[in-house]
Amino acid sequence: KIIKLVVLGGSSVGKTALVVRFLTKRFIGDYEANTGALYSRKFTIDGEQISLQVQDTPFVSLEDDTDSICCQEQINRSIYWADGFVFVYSITDYESYRVIRPLHQHIRRIHPNANIPLLLVANKGDLLRARQVSSKEGLQLAAELGGSYHELSARENCDGVTEAFQQLCQDVGRIIGSCNGEKRRGLHLVRPKSPNMQDLKRRLKQALTSKGKSATAL
Repeated sequence: KIIKLVVLGGSSVGKTALVVRFLTKRFIGDYEANTGALYSRKFTIDGEQISLQVQDTPFVSLEDDTDSICCQEQINRSIYWADGFVFVYSITDYESYRVIRPLHQHIRRIHPNANIPLLLVANKGDLLRARQVSSKEGLQLAAELGGSYHELSARENCDGVTEAFQQLCQDVGRIIGSCNGEKRRGLHLVRPKSPNMQDLKRRLKQALTSKGKSATAL
């Protein structure tokens, strides 16, 4: 079974950190600017072998003085392609929270009649002193959108990240199973030239090397 997820959200909310945490159990604080990498791995969930594809994306922003979102065509293609959606905001950035509702409306315009499995992640839960978005606001938004809610820290909570992604995979799997073999629509995305996990390991190595150089300089 193939499950395709796309990770969406504003700038600097920790989208790539979440993906890396889930796929490798590692956390690296600094990343090169994300250009939208597609990663693949095989997992066993509830005793079933899953071929999981996770599409990381550039950030989505609100247009000036409006509640409309501005996103690249690459993101629209990813939305059309995906089976499930991970919405990410930072509890320390209220603007990133404001992006989520119009982003969901945008997805609804692309998939007007679809049952959309979604996960709402309130990231950076370790930075409570800088909180701008309450847990209540997050729970209310998740209920409004019809998704599950997880407040967590990609930095400190590997198990929480894994649990959140696995729950979404289970939700997507149930919907795919209920399609009774009907052909699923979707756009073919061109994969990176290098294998996905090799590319991820390269990015991790670069980040670790950069941290090592910084420590040496100190």
